[in-house]
Amino acid sequence: MSGLDKRVGSYAEALDGLQDGMTVLAGGFGLCGIPENLIAEIRRRGVRDLTVVSNNCGVDGFGLGVLLEDRQIRKMVASYVGENALFEQQLLSGELEVELTPQGTLAEKLRAGGAGIPAFFTATGYGTPVAEGKEAREIDGRHYILEPAITGDFAIVKGWKADHFGNVVYRHTAQNFNPVVATAGRITVVEVEEIVEPGELDPTQIHTPGIYVDRLICGSFEKRIEKRTLRA
Repeated sequence: MSGLDKRVGSYAEALDGLQDGMTVLAGGFGLCGIPENLIAEIRRRGVRDLTVVSNNCGVDGFGLGVLLEDRQIRKMVASYVGENALFEQQLLSGELEVELTPQGTLAEKLRAGGAGIPAFFTATGYGTPVAEGKEAREIDGRHYILEPAITGDFAIVKGWKADHFGNVVYRHTAQNFNPVVATAGRITVVEVEEIVEPGELDPTQIHTPGIYVDRLICGSFEKRIEKRTLRA
């Protein structure tokens, strides 16, 4: 147990224990709600041969994309390639092992991992390459495939506000994959924009209870926009 006060004093302390070959779960969707400073710390530490599970892999030069640049990721489990040209290049060249997973299935695999459910049946992907090598079963006249849950050595999460106990609130669409990722890590690290005193957060508004959080740090964020669209 990390104790009731989850705050740590540095990003180095936040990711203490991260080693080569580990599995890292990362919250966010595109560049919305990504733990950008924790990703930067992973890059600084220089750990390699990582398996990274996230909806996508950032963009060239930002987010998880910087780990691709330094060849720190061995395998990527994601829903789509997104706007990252380097991700596409490493995928097509065979340099990067990629497991493309339907988006809803990926979210449920993480949720199941956090809930202690080892696997579940889903109709999504049946009869497609997604189902290759997986158990199939017919239930009530419909075909399903068995999908294993996902857990990780570290889960890195971006929140909006948290109290000392690690109770976290996400802001609007930055909630995305962060709550399910937070439950599925052996060590869950959350970075937030503001840490408040216990009792300041409305209990009914908390998205991730502190029981799931091991380490908490307050940072400042660039919040880069992935694709800016302007209306004339």
